[in-house]
Amino acid sequence: MVGDAVERLASISVDLDTLPHYCRIFGVPESVLDAAALEVVAARAIPRYLELFDRAGTAATFFCIGSDLSLPGMSAALERSHRQGVELASHSWSHDYALSRWASDEIVADLRRADEALTALTGVRPVGFRAPGYTLTPALLGAVAKLGYSYDSSTYPAVPYYLAKAGVMGLLELVRRPSRAILDTPRVLLAPTTPYRPSPTAPYSRGASAVVELPVAVAPVTRLPFIGAFATALPWPVVEATFRTLRRVPHFNFELHAIDVLDATDGIPPELVRRQRDLKVPASTKLDRLGRLFAWLGDDRQRVTVAEAARRYASVV
Repeated sequence: MVGDAVERLASISVDLDTLPHYCRIFGVPESVLDAAALEVVAARAIPRYLELFDRAGTAATFFCIGSDLSLPGMSAALERSHRQGVELASHSWSHDYALSRWASDEIVADLRRADEALTALTGVRPVGFRAPGYTLTPALLGAVAKLGYSYDSSTYPAVPYYLAKAGVMGLLELVRRPSRAILDTPRVLLAPTTPYRPSPTAPYSRGASAVVELPVAVAPVTRLPFIGAFATALPWPVVEATFRTLRRVPHFNFELHAIDVLDATDGIPPELVRRQRDLKVPASTKLDRLGRLFAWLGDDRQRVTVAEAARRYASVV
């Protein structure tokens, strides 16, 4: 278990989910996406993040979807990110929300394909993984270990998020527009909130896996999620108050998405804007908030990539 004597670290990571994946979550036809919408993450979100990282002088990690490298501009944007020092980690090849329910050999093949694509792009093999939809199972954890990753960062024990996701999925089912997202086991709500080694047979419990698990940040006691959509869209006093409750956690694993620096003026179809309500918040407001939060994270802890955090915690978990 990570104790008080261990150096406190912060990691800023971004899941680079492109707009087709949001269509699949909300049951929206992908035909609503034009060429500009397909390129918006590469053309607008990634450059905005790189500018934020540079201005804040912070390390960061991008979790990349292998199949998205074929989208216009994505490979060039990721090459630029790598040159700037951003860690490129795996977010799978397919980003299938049911990936954790696949057969073990199919999961391994998917992850290996993503590895090969990222390695071919940068010459550096990824050492970390985050599951689509944060859903972790023994089969998926086993594949992560088999491929030699040093860490996983999929555990997200946020009670409000879990309940909201269940409600949205149920509503979409009622209106016959089912989501392709997967609802995780309720056991995730009792998972550790600090770095740990998971059990190979019960990933949301402590065990002896070779992989270090780095949970996404949630507030102590309340388990309120502290992720990008929370930080960019909720009333600022709520964001500040929740941030303060996390000041003493050993690893502040601040997870964001590409869409967290976009807004409705970026050419995102109205069908998605109506369902992803934080897109109505101006991108300038989001960027200002994130810049302040990145600075706060550096006030009393070192900001490192997720890979570096895993390396430092490996000997104490």
